[in-house]
Amino acid sequence: MAHCGTEPGRDCPHCPRLVAFRESNRKTWPDWHNAPVASFGSSDANILIVGLAPGLRGANRTSRPFTGDYAGQLLYPTLLKFGLAKGAYGEDPDDGLTLAGCRITNAVRCVPPQNKPVGAEINACRPYLVAEIEAMKQLRVILALGTVAHASVIRALGLKQKDWRFGHGVFHELPSGLVLADSYHCSRYNTNTGRLTEAMFHDVFEELANRGRA
Repeated sequence: MAHCGTEPGRDCPHCPRLVAFRESNRKTWPDWHNAPVASFGSSDANILIVGLAPGLRGANRTSRPFTGDYAGQLLYPTLLKFGLAKGAYGEDPDDGLTLAGCRITNAVRCVPPQNKPVGAEINACRPYLVAEIEAMKQLRVILALGTVAHASVIRALGLKQKDWRFGHGVFHELPSGLVLADSYHCSRYNTNTGRLTEAMFHDVFEELANRGRA
């Protein structure tokens, strides 16, 4: 399977189920992005935030990670609070918001049905994550939002899952010198059930911002 660069093409063919879902969405919502979602932020950043996959009515619609869905309503104000973004979050890629010292991507670049990518799809997209990490020469800290992102980062770095277990608020000091931080995903489900509170999320980002600037 050939991959080129850090971003898949608009009609990336690697995952048949995601291709079929993409084509269906293009017919239903022809004005939406309905394509792989590119990373957001400079490749010179010190921090890389890795999510799961684009949301159907979020990044799949707007073309910018975590933009237009509930998860972005927690993520972007948090980035602004800790000096990792500038401007104001208007839930639109044209809102003028910029990132400061961080970059955002997803383990899977295309929206999956029911927001649940399967293993083969995560594996097929991992070379883009590998290329992303390799291209970020100033990278110090990777934040994985959720267990799927954590596992994909671990594999992208050539490490073993059993040696680096996911744990909310844990900062793993990796052999390469990189730090892998973990947080529960800022999804509506996690916040509605109380698994993740705003305070818990802010605690992770306070440490994340400090480490990114160190």
